[in-house]
Amino acid sequence: MPRFIKKYKEKVGLPPGTLIHLGRDRSTESRITLFDYNEKEVHEAEITKVEDCFPFRDTATVTWINVDGVHQTGVIETLGSHFGIHPLVLSDIVNTRQRPKIEDYDDYLFVVLKMIYHGNQTDKPVNNTVGKPADSISHINPGTRHNGEITAEQVSLIIGPNYVISFQETPEDLFDPIRKRLTSSTGRVRKMGADYLAYALIDTIVDNYFVILETLGEKVEDLEDELLKNSTESTMLAIHSLKRDMIYLRRSVWPLREVTAFLERGESKLIHKTTRIYLRDVYDHTIQVIDNIETSRDILSGMLDIYLSTLSNRTNSVMKVLTIIATIFMPLTFIAGVYGMNFENMPELQWHWGYPLVMLFMTGIAVSMLLFFRKKKWI
Repeated sequence: MPRFIKKYKEKVGLPPGTLIHLGRDRSTESRITLFDYNEKEVHEAEITKVEDCFPFRDTATVTWINVDGVHQTGVIETLGSHFGIHPLVLSDIVNTRQRPKIEDYDDYLFVVLKMIYHGNQTDKPVNNTVGKPADSISHINPGTRHNGEITAEQVSLIIGPNYVISFQETPEDLFDPIRKRLTSSTGRVRKMGADYLAYALIDTIVDNYFVILETLGEKVEDLEDELLKNSTESTMLAIHSLKRDMIYLRRSVWPLREVTAFLERGESKLIHKTTRIYLRDVYDHTIQVIDNIETSRDILSGMLDIYLSTLSNRTNSVMKVLTIIATIFMPLTFIAGVYGMNFENMPELQWHWGYPLVMLFMTGIAVSMLLFFRKKKWI
């Protein structure tokens, strides 16, 4: 899981809405891309100055402004000031440790999501349904297995009447299929409004959760096989690691249910009735993801119990063998101790066949005890 440098102490005592970036330290410049489109045409551009976005606030077309890198607070503040975004919202955008949530400010909606990857940021699982329209049918490719950790970045959305502004921590994302749909005019995205574009972005993020869960599910299955065949200490560590990943996933996905429920109920005037049907599908997918996470957590908890039981059974088996050996040697030790006292009036010490007879008697005792244990099915 990503470990961020905590800078909360820098905000102590500052006025509300002060922009201080909390997240990964970046040295690159923020990158702004823009899509302005309607049903007939689309305009794509990379913005060099944030002021170039200002003319697209009040247009008859739909505008998607994507900002990669929230560490440059000046860019965020300038953009937010022109679009009338509340300072507290801007503060939440640059604070990348937010939980998924939605806030209604009448003129716009503020949505926070977690875009999750497994492995390196640039080495993502492949799923050919991610980013496609909700009514498209395609076979899911589980992608390549990774040994990396769960990584996440915060995605913030500002949903206005005719625009969507998305803020990301890194330029790597899952939105390329949506960009291709915009440029190629496939699907409904060019025919619908900004609310449908926001739905498409949210749906892409939620669909990718299934890819993550499928990859982790394969790891769980491999661990189950290893646990039943030959579990070691590394197996327990792997179970703990997967369980920690599931907890992180649950914390990132569970609040998303409230976000999608709010959008699906249509409590905002910015969400049209025609889009709520698709948002209802996203809500169902979110519930399914949460159920899968809970199921995987239960399986991992059971696997941990099985590992501890297996370890206890192995210890019991070793103790059983040692106990049987000690039990067999107890009478033999007693006999050896008796004849080791060397008293003068012990007649057996003077017998010519005394030693062979005692050894034969001791062997008979050992064999008899082994046969008795075998009959009782103790060995």
